[in-house]
Amino acid sequence: MTTAKLNVLFKKMQKDDKKEVLMFHVLSDELPHAGELLKMPGTITLLTVEESKSEPIGVEFVSIQRDNKKTVLKFNMKRDHEGKVNKLYPFAGSNVTIILQPSQMSIDEFYEEPHEGLEYKVNNDGTADVAPGQLELVK
Repeated sequence: MTTAKLNVLFKKMQKDDKKEVLMFHVLSDELPHAGELLKMPGTITLLTVEESKSEPIGVEFVSIQRDNKKTVLKFNMKRDHEGKVNKLYPFAGSNVTIILQPSQMSIDEFYEEPHEGLEYKVNNDGTADVAPGQLELVK
């Protein structure tokens, strides 16, 4: 897949307890990169709003809906620990240029909850010793 660059209306940003919803409208009869865009819903996409001059944001491309007046692109972004989405608020309600790039991350990886892992030490022979109480082997 290639990169898609679109001039869109940044229609809405909505926040709930688990995610941010970003919605963009393409106000044109023609949809540039239509073939590529129709393959992207249900995948993780790197979204850049050029005017924000920020780094690409990993988002779930939720849906693309077309009617005779517009095309609606809807994205979900999980937890914004780094404040990337907050930088987009000034652009909501205005025309912006977005760049969409496919990501190699899967939906499962995107929504996977971080965990601390196990503490361990690797021995010279390649075996590992795990600290007591962290791991239980069941037969």
